[in-house]
Formats: sequence, C-alpha cells, structure tokens
Amino acid sequence: MTMRNGRTVRDLRRENRTAVLQRLYFDGPLSRFSLGPATGLSSGSVSNVVAELVAEGLVEEAGSVDSAGGRPRTLLRVSPDSGCMIGVDVGETRIRIELFDLTLTELARTERPLAVDSADPHDRYEVGVVVGHLREGIAEVLRTADVPAERLLGVGVGVPGIVARTPEDGAVVHGQTIGWDAVPLERLLRESVELPASVPYWIDNGAKTLGQAEMWFGAGRGARSAVVVLFGSGVGACVVDDPMGPGRAIEWGHLTVRVRGRRCRCGAQGCLEAYAGAEALLERWREAGGEPPAGADEETALTAMLAAAYPAEPGTEPGGTDPGTEPGADPGTAPRTEPDATALAVLAETAEYLGAGFADLINLFQPERILVGGWAGLQLGTRFLETVSGYAKEYALSYPAARVAIGMGTLGPDAVTVGAAILPLADFFARGGRRAETETVEEQPAWASTVRDREAH
Repeated sequence: MTMRNGRTVRDLRRENRTAVLQRLYFDGPLSRFSLGPATGLSSGSVSNVVAELVAEGLVEEAGSVDSAGGRPRTLLRVSPDSGCMIGVDVGETRIRIELFDLTLTELARTERPLAVDSADPHDRYEVGVVVGHLREGIAEVLRTADVPAERLLGVGVGVPGIVARTPEDGAVVHGQTIGWDAVPLERLLRESVELPASVPYWIDNGAKTLGQAEMWFGAGRGARSAVVVLFGSGVGACVVDDPMGPGRAIEWGHLTVRVRGRRCRCGAQGCLEAYAGAEALLERWREAGGEPPAGADEETALTAMLAAAYPAEPGTEPGGTDPGTEPGADPGTAPRTEPDATALAVLAETAEYLGAGFADLINLFQPERILVGGWAGLQLGTRFLETVSGYAKEYALSYPAARVAIGMGTLGPDAVTVGAAILPLADFFARGGRRAETETVEEQPAWASTVRDREAH
C-alpha cells in the first residue's frame, strides 16, 4: 500500500522500528511509556514495534522502574547478543581487528604489525600481505570469541585513501600515499576471507570511521557539526554536519600550505602532510640533527622525540619519583635534563603548520567542534594541541574562530575500529533491525534503490 507521500506501509514500519531501536540503543534502558515521547510514536505503535523486536530477540527486558501511583514499568534495552560486527583499522604501523557485540562491547581483538624496516614505505602495504592479515585476523577473532560467522551483521574496514565503488568490484581503494592504485579490496576480501557470501563488507576512509565513532560515542556527542582530524603518519579529516550521518572524508593533508615546498609522500610539493604528518615530523627532526632510535617504528620514534623535547621533571615520572633519586632523598637535588632545543623547534614549527591547517577547516566549514584523534594526535596530547589552537585562532577569521571548540577525541586508539564496526550497525538500524539478506526489494530502505540504480549505470 502506497500513501500520498510515496511511502509505503513497509516504509513506515521500518522507520518506526528504526526509531525505537535507536532510542533504546543511545538512551536505554527505557520503558514503553518513555519510548512514546522519545520517538514521537503513539502508544499503540510503540507496543506493536516492541512486540516485534522482542519476538525477534533484538530487544529484551532490563528490570523495572517505579511509576507514579501505578505498577512498576518494565525497562527495555537492545539485546547485546542479537548480532555482532567486526571493525578493522588498516593503520600505518599495524592492522587492528576487533569483534564487537551489538552494543559495541569488545569480544575479541588481534593486531598484525606492518613491516617498518623496508627502504620503500609502500612495501608495508603490499596488497597481498594486507589481505592475508585480514583473512587470518577475522578468522582469529571469531574463533577466540566462539562466534559463528552467520551472526555477523557485517565487516567494517577503515583504510587510508579515497574509497570509490564499482558494480563489479564493490569498494575500490585509491591510496596514493601507500601505493594503492584502484585496489579492488572488497572483491579481494570476498575471494580470500572465509565468510558467508551474505555478510556485507563496509569499506571506507579511516578518518571517516574515526569521525563516526567520535560523533556517536565520543567527544562529538551533542554537536551539530564537527571536523574530526586523524593525525598519524599522515593527516586526514572527516567533516560531519549530521550527528547521526556518516560524514565525509576530505584529503585535508594534501592541502597545499607552501608553494614549491617539501615533497609529500603523495608526490606533490608543499602539502600539509609534508610538514605536519608524524612521518614528516620525524624526518624533519632527523634532518635538523635529531637522533630517532635506530630501527624503531614511528610510534616509538615519536615517543622518543617527545621525551627529548619535554623531559620529565624530577619526581613526575610514573611511580611518583624520579628513577635516579634515592628513596627519601630531596627530588630537588636530582639532576635536571634540559629540553632538546632541536626537537622543540621542529614541534613548534609543526604546531604552526597544523594551526594554519585548522584555520582553513574553520574558515571553510565553520564547525562547532574540531576533534583530534589518531595515534600521533593521542601522543602529542593536550599540551601540543593548546599551541595548535592558538595558531588556529590567529590565522582563522575571527567570527567562526570564536565559535569553535578545539579538543581531543575521547575514544583512544580503538576509535577507527569502533567507527568501522558502526558502518554495518548503522545500516542494520536503517533497515529497522533486519539483515540485508532477509529483506525483499520492497522492504529495503529508500536509499538502497538509489544505490542499485547508480551502480547499474
């Protein structure tokens, strides 16, 4: 049956199921009585939808709460065991694979380090090696948690680069900085990974999955618009103007900040990434006379650089005392390590470049918040970000600069994998809690037909 606005009864039922599932997921446990005003549905519609979801095992009781002058009201929540998702972060030093239940509680994880001792950094991203890591890692987390593959709602994968889609290959990755030229990653995974054909893959830019995670569960909650920055070996960003939407990845790291400047790993000159990415930061420290640990990966080398630039004061290291001070001695008599002037100078220049890059984000998108994540961003932390923020406000237009809050993401190193797992979860919610393979064409969300039409042409 089609209504006047073109929506069918099936559309309405799906939208109602989606509304109930989302409210229970983000605000639950809730009673049936509370779900009415929270979703805008009538009590009858809430009762019908809840009955369906309980019968399907998607929703379960979670205790009760007293009501004013009546019987206690039963609380409802999304059942954690009603499905699971895998999130993958194809990172710059390692591949992280995590299995989550429906409420994004981690069930199992594994990590596969990427080689760092090759003369050509592209070698660490050799496609066959990456696909092999994913094949073995996905099998490992399912085996560790003793979860049958049939329970998977999907596998989300965050990757460096631009992700396009083709009818023949699905997701195709254009990762210029890692040497990937139109890699048909989705097809390769389907051919290699032993999962049922019905399990969908959701492959997208890692900055985009980071942004998704921070907006749903991290420092972006409550914001209407935000830019989430991924600061690792390179730099990228995700622009979000709908808190529940997926956002869009932008190649912010390849914005030109200096004409005929340093050569970027993408091949161009003067990119922001050539000055502000951790790889370039460490290279500039080395060129200026710094000594990163020989053979160390980028994370270890950046830790060493920060330790040189900001040596711990006596008595401030973990454990409460300086390791060179005898118990009971006066910490003030311990020798003080002087900051490495070279490391400090390189970090100061990097902060100014990043601040200018932030100013561009402020002027272009006028976001409510800018949030920083990624392994390098987490290492540099709030002290470095304060300096960056100062430069950003100096270089940006005063009106949008006065209205943006700049801060750290709160989800830590797992943010990309969490965001990747959200990709199949968001699709599951959009379908009203139904798996893609169980729906007829008529029951699929409106956007699905648009995707089918686009891919057919």
